Amino acid sequence: MTALHPVRSAPPPGTDPLPQGGSPSPAGAPLPGADLLDAVLSGTPEEEQPVTHVHRMPVRDSRTLPWPAWVSPELRARLEAQGVSAPWRHQVEAAQLARDGSHVVVATGTASGKSLAYQVPALTRLAEDPRACVLYLAPTKALARDQLASVAGLADPSVRPAAYDGDTPMEEREWVRRHSRWIVTNPDMLHRGVLPAHQKWSSTLRRLAYVVVDECHAYRGVFGSHVGHVLRRLRRICRRYGAEPVFLLASATVAEPAAAATRLVGAPVVAVTEDGSPRPGATFALWEPPLTERTGEHGAPLRRSAAADAATLLADLVERGARTLAFVRSRRSAESVAEQARHVLRDRGRADLARRVDSYRGGYLPEERRELERALSAGDLLGVATTNALELGIDIAGLDAVVLAGYPGTLASLWQQAGRAGRAQRESLVVFVARDDPLDHYLAHHPRAVFGRPVEATVTDPTNPYVLGPQLCCAAAELPLVPEDLADFGGAAAEARVEELVAEGALRRRPTGWYWAGRGRPDVDIRGSGLAPVTIIEGDTGRLLGTVDGDAAHATVHTGAVYVHRGETYVVDEFDVDEAVAVVHPESPEWTTVARDVTDLAVVAPDRSRSLGTVTAHTGVVDVTNQVVAYQRRRLGTGEVLAEFPLDLPARQLRTRAVWLTLDERAVGRAEVDDAELPGSLHAAEHAAIGILPLLATCDRWDLGGVSTALHPDTGAATIVVYDGHPGGAGFAERGFAELRRWLQATRATVASCECESGCPSCVQSPKCGNGNEPLDKAGAVRVLDVVLDELATAEAAGEDPADQDPADQDPADEDPADRTDTAQEQPGPVEDDLVF
Repeated sequence: MTALHPVRSAPPPGTDPLPQGGSPSPAGAPLPGADLLDAVLSGTPEEEQPVTHVHRMPVRDSRTLPWPAWVSPELRARLEAQGVSAPWRHQVEAAQLARDGSHVVVATGTASGKSLAYQVPALTRLAEDPRACVLYLAPTKALARDQLASVAGLADPSVRPAAYDGDTPMEEREWVRRHSRWIVTNPDMLHRGVLPAHQKWSSTLRRLAYVVVDECHAYRGVFGSHVGHVLRRLRRICRRYGAEPVFLLASATVAEPAAAATRLVGAPVVAVTEDGSPRPGATFALWEPPLTERTGEHGAPLRRSAAADAATLLADLVERGARTLAFVRSRRSAESVAEQARHVLRDRGRADLARRVDSYRGGYLPEERRELERALSAGDLLGVATTNALELGIDIAGLDAVVLAGYPGTLASLWQQAGRAGRAQRESLVVFVARDDPLDHYLAHHPRAVFGRPVEATVTDPTNPYVLGPQLCCAAAELPLVPEDLADFGGAAAEARVEELVAEGALRRRPTGWYWAGRGRPDVDIRGSGLAPVTIIEGDTGRLLGTVDGDAAHATVHTGAVYVHRGETYVVDEFDVDEAVAVVHPESPEWTTVARDVTDLAVVAPDRSRSLGTVTAHTGVVDVTNQVVAYQRRRLGTGEVLAEFPLDLPARQLRTRAVWLTLDERAVGRAEVDDAELPGSLHAAEHAAIGILPLLATCDRWDLGGVSTALHPDTGAATIVVYDGHPGGAGFAERGFAELRRWLQATRATVASCECESGCPSCVQSPKCGNGNEPLDKAGAVRVLDVVLDELATAEAAGEDPADQDPADQDPADEDPADRTDTAQEQPGPVEDDLVF
């Protein structure tokens, strides 16, 4: 990548102007953020530069309050020894609320000292009551281990803080249960290891004073709905032993924090949101790699890859002494970006720096993760390419820069990742590098969508029957359910689900309550898929390399797939679906692999509809059948398809929720698309809509799937469907239905503004299209979206009530649609995560 000059865009109102230029920093020290950006962009012709906008984030001064009188002199002394001389305002407010017995959520910025807000009241209680206990829950192992070290530095020796998770050796677990008074764990272990064995944990649970739920915004969608029920089960069991613990929640990025935390805990929660911590200035650049002469599927132009630009940026920043995290979108990309950065540094004669670059992701063995965390925290590593496994991870002091290789799926995650820089009270640099993707393209050219709006509302649906039913079974297996319990688990929805579970034979009704009728314990995967992770084994040696999420396995470790681990490339020799094992051998081919699939979708029950003249919007329940049927080999670097091979994998069934649009013949006529153009127009609009929905809901395009058809058998019309890729739904489709106009306006703007001629990955091509991105009609998609938006505007201008309508009250189309049967689809897929169990 050649160096470039940045565009100096005017910042939004209320922000500081971006400083021009800058003087070099002292020898050996990294430059401030604005100067770092100038340094890596210097020397490139204006017409080749990729920066579309530069935003200056202003400095914020601190506001402090005195320590509350109830904080012991001993704890104050330990805090002062760590450099905490006076607490910030939000720390005192949250600590006092918790001290007074209120459930509280601290929703302030990244690096604002939220840990202290819950550590101070919790440690004070432990000092006052030598029998009291604290349970700390984290969404990732890296965060849990970091917080364990933090509290160990403040706690009295009698507290004996310890971890109880999947990495804890069996011989240590009994010690933790008997002796630790600050237990660090995660929702998975609470669900599987603590609550089902509550009799063994009774001494801890009856003495439980506080429950800390860190980074609570991570609990969203199906996973968040499950975690909400796990916390309700915990409160129920604690009441059984006479305890009513106070819940302390923390999140840097959550909309409507009091409401979100209340839904999660199942009890009223007070929010503290006014941030009293200081914040150093930051330079935030939006960066879109330019189109190149290379072409992908069907001759579509390709941009320079976000991964390649991120790797070169990582090398540039490391070479300038800047400690940098590069966040990427997949495990494979983490390995690839780190290796590319090392290659750049070696080519520049900086092999010494190449050794200080590595990757970090979920799926590594515990000892590998621990060593990487130690090296990064100690400064032995200067640059790390990571998945979102470090988004909520260890407190890394002194990071100078963050590179985001692609939109992380939600604005909440974007700010969480960006906030990892700037902890040394020195101006930092954040660079968002847009991928070839509709949403990334939109954000790169609409800075107010990044800097001018609040984070998304957390989407959960605790009444999802695929969540509620299994959780009620878990609760009944722990203690018989009684009618008074059901209010916490959803009231009327829980009552109806209990009756269904009795009819299904899962629960048994007795005079004293409802009992679990199955053998053993209910086997419930709170991460939503219910599929066991697939183990990756090297065939020649039998060595365990790592794991892959079960829902991702068919597309990523099928026979013939390329798998990357710690920079080493392997090819899958055999994928045993039944045993959840993939056997691989080391190989470095000049190609990568992409899975192909087929999808069928049937409408089960539309429950809300909105008539818009010639267009109707619906949301409801659908059945999706998906099967991976083949994979392509694509040349590295260019994306050129080399060959396609069939696969024999079982189909997967999914009942979920969807939002869909139907267009009658009049709408199709107004869009001026003929029979030949209609399938490609709908397909292109579907792809773009899936790519943009994460702008409005806390989801990723890989959480979604879609189908488009010129004549759907269940609707009798041209139809575009977007569905949640989770059993029972996760609330994303309903969010699209509720925000239909905003969603489709952004979709139309993305497609129309893209500079390609006939469609590319930045607008209408999808990286996971089961039909190989064929057919696609970019111009037709714009015309179809214009018609839908025009009908929406007309309905709203006429004052028509856009609220829910009963589908049975909708009139059928005046004329029968033409007999068209072309169907295209985009399947949901995995989001990279740091599995904690």
